[in-house]
Amino acid sequence: MEKEVRVRFAPSPTGALHIGGVRTALYNYLFAKKNNGKFILRIEDTDQARFVPGTENYISETFKWLGIEPDEGVNYGGDFGPYKQSERKELYKKYAQQLIDEGMAYYAFDTPEELDAMRQRLKEARADNQVYDSLSRNSMRNSLTLMQSEVDGLLEKGMPYVIRLKVDRNQEVSLNDMIRGEVKVNSNNIDDKVLMKSDGMPTYHLANVVDDHHMKISHVIRGEEWLPSAPLHVLLYQYLGWADTMPQFAHLPLLLKPDGNGKLSKRDADKHGYPVFPLDWKDPKTNEKSIGFREQGYLPEAITNFLAMLGWNPGTEQELFTLGELIDYFSIDRINKSGAKFDIEKGKWFNQQYVKNSDDELLAHGFLKLLETEGVACTKDKAVAVCGLLKERVTFPHEFWTSGQYFFYPPKEYDAKVIKKKWNDEAKFILGDYKEALKTTDTFTKELALNTLNTVLEKHGVGLGKVMAALRVAITGLGGGPDLMGIMAVLGKNEIINRIENALTKI
Repeated sequence: MEKEVRVRFAPSPTGALHIGGVRTALYNYLFAKKNNGKFILRIEDTDQARFVPGTENYISETFKWLGIEPDEGVNYGGDFGPYKQSERKELYKKYAQQLIDEGMAYYAFDTPEELDAMRQRLKEARADNQVYDSLSRNSMRNSLTLMQSEVDGLLEKGMPYVIRLKVDRNQEVSLNDMIRGEVKVNSNNIDDKVLMKSDGMPTYHLANVVDDHHMKISHVIRGEEWLPSAPLHVLLYQYLGWADTMPQFAHLPLLLKPDGNGKLSKRDADKHGYPVFPLDWKDPKTNEKSIGFREQGYLPEAITNFLAMLGWNPGTEQELFTLGELIDYFSIDRINKSGAKFDIEKGKWFNQQYVKNSDDELLAHGFLKLLETEGVACTKDKAVAVCGLLKERVTFPHEFWTSGQYFFYPPKEYDAKVIKKKWNDEAKFILGDYKEALKTTDTFTKELALNTLNTVLEKHGVGLGKVMAALRVAITGLGGGPDLMGIMAVLGKNEIINRIENALTKI
């Protein structure tokens, strides 16, 4: 029987979710849905000192906004909970003790000063790595070097200790990564990592292996930064007797700065004025505010499409994908090994495409909310018409207001270049004639507006080019924009007449 696909996204609750983490979650979601599997949210809160309140709700809100909500996990429930590591401490203690009992882990009682001294000795000896491993542990204070009676005495006294994995020398540890192929490491290059800290909490290494096993995780899809730890995790699966059920690993390429030099960072994003978080975030400890893609006006569909293409390609020229199409096309073997440049201009292009292809009524719904905050009255029909006219010319929904204020207010200023080139006596005379002709019309439509203008131009023996720029600047104050007759139809006959009269008077 084929193993059910179960994947997890397991962030630490230490603040706003970086967009690189969102991409990891998205890839896990796409892989799960492609294979009729389950996508699980687990919170890895073993480092209590770094816990930041509000993080869990932030993550859930991000997934809800993007439409990639988990099937089970924190805030979602499920049969494999609890989904917070802080609520599973007894389970980790059980397996740490099992490793000790079987000689695969040991107690280490070294003080911080003793650890510093050890590193200094190794540094002076010009050792390649100043780490606690199969060689250096022999000179340290642990249950491998102490008599059993000494160990028992220290434990009875409540002496602080950590539990370390006992990594034997000259073992070849290998795994087959779904993206990078076979990865081999000699155990001499793996140090004796801490599994349980002195506060009784597990480290990431033990907790994530135990949880993945108990939650029946079939595939671990995570960032490249965890690749160096993967051989250690393989050893843990082996030592715990779970090698046969070990998940398959896939380590995703990094998200790089736009210039490709280094990992994408918040500092770099702040410097260049673009977000690296999905939603706005205010750190409750520092009150520092960070901008989010949602509040900047990015559509969720654009973000999922943009992120999916950062490190993965469908093997075709297609760039625009619905979430359903991404699920259909997605495959791990089309993820690149090399890092992906975070091109924010491409992100803006995706957003522009999704705005352009959005339903006018859907856009109008958000536009009406924005107008309400600006104190501007507007009917639904007018909002729909404005969005329909402007959506091919904006990148973000808030630009319906910033680019289209002339739909609500007559111009106070007029484009100087147009005035200089096109606002002449002939144009003014024809516009005056056109204004009078409009007064005699009844039902006002874009077709009627154009037909009336053509009739006036024919009478004067001139073409559209003589007056269109002057008419546009009189109506909107601008030298360019969407279909002018469409704008005029939205504004209505009386407003058009008034604006032409104003322009003829003021300019």
